[in-house]
Amino acid sequence: MRIDVWSDILCPFCHLGRRHLSLALEQFEHGNEVDVVWHSFQLDRNAPAVDDTPVVDAIARKYGVPRDQMVLSQQRMAEDAAQVGLDFQWERLRGGNSYDAHRLLHLARALGREDEVTERVLHAWYTEGEAIGDHETLVRLGTEAGLSEDAVRELLAGDDYGIDVRTDLALASQIGITAVPTFVLDQKYGVSGAQPVEVMLTAIRQVWELQGTEPEPVADAGGCGGGCCGGACGSGSGDAAAQDEAAGGCGCGAGGCGGLCGSAAVDPVAAAR
Repeated sequence: MRIDVWSDILCPFCHLGRRHLSLALEQFEHGNEVDVVWHSFQLDRNAPAVDDTPVVDAIARKYGVPRDQMVLSQQRMAEDAAQVGLDFQWERLRGGNSYDAHRLLHLARALGREDEVTERVLHAWYTEGEAIGDHETLVRLGTEAGLSEDAVRELLAGDDYGIDVRTDLALASQIGITAVPTFVLDQKYGVSGAQPVEVMLTAIRQVWELQGTEPEPVADAGGCGGGCCGGACGSGSGDAAAQDEAAGGCGCGAGGCGGLCGSAAVDPVAAAR
């Protein structure tokens, strides 16, 4: 079975969703028969390379909600992360543009170092407060994870692997992905948001049993999209906002992140658009 995952480095819930998927596969009886393919996604393609505005302030201002409300949301995310061994240092987060970091991950895949480089870059942003849009930072992180400095500098001097990032973005748009993390199981069924390990495990088992059958459309599992994240709705449609509220919203979309995971009250497996 194959699982395709769209995620952005600058999305706290994508980190949480990655860990939940890993833990679910450890418990899955056929985990060693599952191929996971990661795809690039950018929440804000027009962001500057580095933005030192405190992330919590930027989100609160963008969606017109009290800063205290956003602080509580970040604190809840940190508590969820700690339960699965992650250290979410939300006060240290630095915004920016993830395009070059995504290109670096594609280079690492081509060189057989995808897992090592991905983990290093994710940890640097999520825990260490690094600016992953800064080229010198990416050079350091890439070399620390086993890539040659010359290879990373050559990548950043041009647009190598940019086509891979843009292809991932185009495919996401084609199949209707507007929020991350989004998991597409067996190229047919979608799970959105950083759902708890037990929910993800149930979805994987269901899809494993459904292999070779046609998908039946059911409700989305929950996530955040259409600009409605962190308890504040942005430019999304009313339908998208209603879905986020009902699902408990546990992902990132259209420039913001937030919500609570684990409250999805519907079938976790949904037909991918």
